[in-house]
Formats: sequence, structure tokens, C-alpha cells
Amino acid sequence: MTDAYIYDAVRTPRGRGRADGSLNEITPVQLATQVLEAISDRNELDTANVDDVILGCVSPVGEQGANIARVAAMNAGYAETTAGFQVNRFCASGLEAANIAAAKVMSGEADMAIGGGVEAMSRVPMGSDGGAWPADPSVAFDTYFVPQGISADLIATKYGYSRDDVDAYAVESQKRAKAAWDDNRFEKSIVPVKDVAGMTALDHDEFMRPETTMQSLGALKPSFVQMGDLGFDNVAIQKYPEIEKINHVHHAGNSSGIVDGAAGILIGNKEIGEKLGIKPRARIRSMASVGSEPTIMLTGPSFAAEKAMKRAGMSTSDIDVWELNEAFASVVLRFMEALNIDHSDINVNGGAIAMGHPLGATGAMVLGTVLDELERSGKSTALTTLCIGAGMGTATIIERV
Repeated sequence: MTDAYIYDAVRTPRGRGRADGSLNEITPVQLATQVLEAISDRNELDTANVDDVILGCVSPVGEQGANIARVAAMNAGYAETTAGFQVNRFCASGLEAANIAAAKVMSGEADMAIGGGVEAMSRVPMGSDGGAWPADPSVAFDTYFVPQGISADLIATKYGYSRDDVDAYAVESQKRAKAAWDDNRFEKSIVPVKDVAGMTALDHDEFMRPETTMQSLGALKPSFVQMGDLGFDNVAIQKYPEIEKINHVHHAGNSSGIVDGAAGILIGNKEIGEKLGIKPRARIRSMASVGSEPTIMLTGPSFAAEKAMKRAGMSTSDIDVWELNEAFASVVLRFMEALNIDHSDINVNGGAIAMGHPLGATGAMVLGTVLDELERSGKSTALTTLCIGAGMGTATIIERV
């Protein structure tokens, strides 16, 4: 097997996923196009050397449909020999796309590939693609389907995380994100998004709320009580009969934000880097995806991380920096507890609670973030992981070169 190296990582800022968000007028194919253009320009690529472009997209319909990866590559002026396809592993789609790109390089199928993702949630709302799992009773009944918010509250209830616990985590995420932006820690990776006139539409993560306090979060009502009252609490309790009552603790302030954005990771073997005169930034040590229990749904990251570490011959003590997508605060609290990770070593620059979660792109975004953090801090190894709908987890370990 050939080693796969990361040569570059870029992302757009995250724009609020609403009609008044700064990226609402930018189509998803343009978001992806501008990321691909930046990768080509920054590395002075002859794009004929890029064998494939793989983009995560969780709602691949309408403007995001029809193989947005290939269309964006053509739109970005890549060589017609550069192939492309989109992949959907729900919230881990962007990381899965990067892992597929790496696997192509490792296997020898590709010398160089781009893995990334795109999601314009203000234009193509979450759930637009439908699906049998929540909608077909014959499927939902047998799998004890509940919405993700119920799953997050189930985690909090099962493992004893209070409203104060999840709110305190959210406040810290906002503080860390602001400190990271104030310190220009994302400067190396951010590509400002341009509008049709070539003017900058957005150059910063606009979802952040650095003024957040425990008091301001305390004024918010739990978001999933009504959903639970419709019967989903009972479904969760049927699956987990040791739980007497779901404690609803999550709300908009301690859950990931709905945003627009795109990201890309340039991956290749050693020889292609030498040929093109570009230096690798990190080596991919291992990758893993797992299935996990689908009702509690969001506990997969610890199992994926353990699998990736086992494949790399590593343990938690070998990982310097951890990055777990902040889908909900309880997800990170459970991950830290399961693997005995100190809060000072994980999501050190904030996360999706503060900056937002553009579903198909987030996995590639956090991989780039943790790479930048390794270089900034001078540390060596990092593990990136995400929880996933329907009960899954995906993880990737990288080592700075």
C-alpha cells in the first residue's frame, strides 16, 4: 500500500443557513467551485494530475443534485480527465470523501484526488432528499427510529449530563471559536467567497455568538420536548427501558448551527508531490467507519476512533489533538468520558456549536482545522471524527510531516 499525504486543505467561511445569510445568494455549485479553484490556484496545479474529486453532500437534490462534484470540477476549469462523484454518509460525508480520496491513493487507483464536501442549507434545506428511515413505518418501527435531537437528549439522560453541563460546554465552544478567530488560526485555510460580481460575500464564520453566557443559554427552552411528546420519547424508552424519563436539555444554543459552506482536501502520493513541486503537510495514518446502535445514534465516534487507533497500532495517549464535530454538546461529553480525554485536548478552536455544521462539508472542514492546529502547536498526531445519523461513526488519524 502507498502512503497518502495531505497537500492542502481549504474551506469557505460558514454562512448562516437562512435567507438573510451572507451565502444565501451563492449556489452550492459555486461554493464547491470556489474551493476547487482555490486548491488549484494555491498549488499552481496542472489539474490533469487530479484523478478524481469526491464531495460529500447530504441533500443531493435540486441545485445540489446531478453529481455536484463532477459539475463543480468542470465549472472550476479542471481538466476534462478529472472525474468526480458525490457521497452521502450523512454528517461525516466530507470526512468520508477525504477518506475515499486517500484510499484511492493508497490502493494505487489515483496519484492525486480531492476529497471534500458542500452543503447550501439556506437553499436546499436539511431533509429535502427524503428517505425511508423516518418516513416508512415498516422501517422506522423495527429500528426504533427517533429524530437526532431525541437521541442527543437520550445520551444526556443515560450518561447523566445536566442542562448546566451541556450549556457550559456550549459557552466554552463559543469562547474558543472567538479566540481562534482573534488569533487568525483559520487564516491559512479560509477562502473568502465571492459573489457574481467578484466582490467578497463572506470572509468569516458569521454564525458565531461570542456574547453567549450561561445566563443567555438558560433563557432558552429545550427544543425537543414537543417532539418527544409526539411519541418519540416513548420509542427511545422502549429501546432503553432503564430510562424512566428523557431529560430534554438541548436547544439551539448547545446544538450545531445550520449554515452554508464547502471544503476540500488535496491528497496524493509522495511521487506526485515531488513531480508537482509541492510539499506534503501530513500523512494519513488510518481511517475507519463503524455502525452503532441507531436509536441513541450519536455514540459512534468513540467506536470509530478506537477502530482507527487499533488499525494504526495506537492508543489514546498517542493522539495529541482531538476533533469531534459538535453536533450536540452531549455527543462530545460522552466521547470525552468514553475515551478519557481531557477537554483541553479536544475541539481546541471551538466547533459547530459556535461556527455551524454545513452537513456535507463539515468532515472536511474539521480535518483541515485539526491539520492547521497541529502545525500551529507543533504537535504531531491528530484524530478527527464525527457522529452520524442512523448510528455510525467515521474517524481519521493524521500525522504531521
